[in-house]
Amino acid sequence: MAHQLNCFKAYDVRGELGEQLNEDIAYRIGRAYGEFFKPERVVLGEDARASSNALKMALAEGLMDSGADVLDLGVTGSEETYFAAFYLRVGGAIQVTASHNPINYNGMKFVQSGARPITYSNGLGEIKKLAEQQPWKGQAQTRDRGKLESVSLINELVDFYLSFINCDQLKPLKVLVNAGNGTAGHVIDEIERRFDELAVPVEFIKLFHNPDPTFPNGIPNPLLKENRSVTAQAVVENKADFGVAWDGDFDRCFFFDEHGNFIESYYIVGLLAEAFLLKEPGASVVHDPRLTWHTVDVVNRLGGRPIQSKTGHVVVKECMREVDAIYGGEMSGHHYFKDFAYCDSGMIPWLLIAELISKKSTSLHQLTKEAALKYPVSGELNFKVVSPKDVVAKIKELYTPLGIKVETIDGLSVEFSTWRFNLRESNTESLLRLNIETKTDTRLLKEKTSELVKLIKAIG
Repeated sequence: MAHQLNCFKAYDVRGELGEQLNEDIAYRIGRAYGEFFKPERVVLGEDARASSNALKMALAEGLMDSGADVLDLGVTGSEETYFAAFYLRVGGAIQVTASHNPINYNGMKFVQSGARPITYSNGLGEIKKLAEQQPWKGQAQTRDRGKLESVSLINELVDFYLSFINCDQLKPLKVLVNAGNGTAGHVIDEIERRFDELAVPVEFIKLFHNPDPTFPNGIPNPLLKENRSVTAQAVVENKADFGVAWDGDFDRCFFFDEHGNFIESYYIVGLLAEAFLLKEPGASVVHDPRLTWHTVDVVNRLGGRPIQSKTGHVVVKECMREVDAIYGGEMSGHHYFKDFAYCDSGMIPWLLIAELISKKSTSLHQLTKEAALKYPVSGELNFKVVSPKDVVAKIKELYTPLGIKVETIDGLSVEFSTWRFNLRESNTESLLRLNIETKTDTRLLKEKTSELVKLIKAIG
């Protein structure tokens, strides 16, 4: 009888510990991955959660029983596992992580050779089917049993990170780094050691630096407003030039200026687009449809090609490959890089920002102030509604006759002469997400935000 697994999502595995995700299920997933893809070697990494090591070792057992050799990276961020996948030229990689989900959850992210993402439509669905249907126990192995080996690529990884900037150009900076008791700390330590060797004048102030599976300072999710104040306060108290905070597996990073102000990731996308277009004029830059005007302005002004993609790491990566984009950015704090096998990184962005601040002899506040004044935004507003599709349909009916541009590439985007909005269903949660931006007009922003919030609540 098939063992139904409801931890499989469109792009990954995520579930509550216990019935939804446990060591038996992890073994089945590892075995199914090995039987379906038949890789010679697979890299595994784990985040800082208490359950991650046991799940990873169960995955390893399943993979080895399928005949694959397993390379264990230990406690890592997702991008370390992605890096190992393409750097070591292995058949695939799996990161055990629940990122910013509650403490009683865990999950897995999958890539194949070249760090290309595996989704439900290109392998994850087949892995689910195999994991549900195959008895495995007592079943003859199709290949010799694989072996387990521990590996570390921290030196190679930091070499790679530093290849994105010119270390000689970095001026004296004090950077507040908040790892949120997740997995970013050991990478910062290695970058710090390398900076000391190279006499790079960057000083780190470390907050919640060491991994702690109990997350005593809260689940690392800097996108939540209630989680921002501690970083903001530490930036000001330590007179830091800027602050960076990461989620649990550090594939997303969030910035605070020297005054402790949280910088919307939308404005960081524009900065990073500028950083790359200054180095490679005419390149393509991919962005999501939630907030667009500022990014399009920056890319056009610098002679690049702005390309709009549906939201989500898998589709952004696919789009970047199709158009050969040098960089892709989402307002959710995900930043993607062509030279990083189109993967998202939470480390490369702050290095580029530090280089930009140094080159321009300015501050992060000055770099983002003009953009924030020119294109003020609502911040992402989330709604739990009975029928998201019905709400989007009603808003579409009300607003599209008035708009000068309407797009449905991802949810509903309606543009007017002085403001625009995007309303879409979340890819990962049962939520409607709303984003609004205007042209210089904060009063209009408040007015339209209030108007749409009331409507969505009334309809939903």
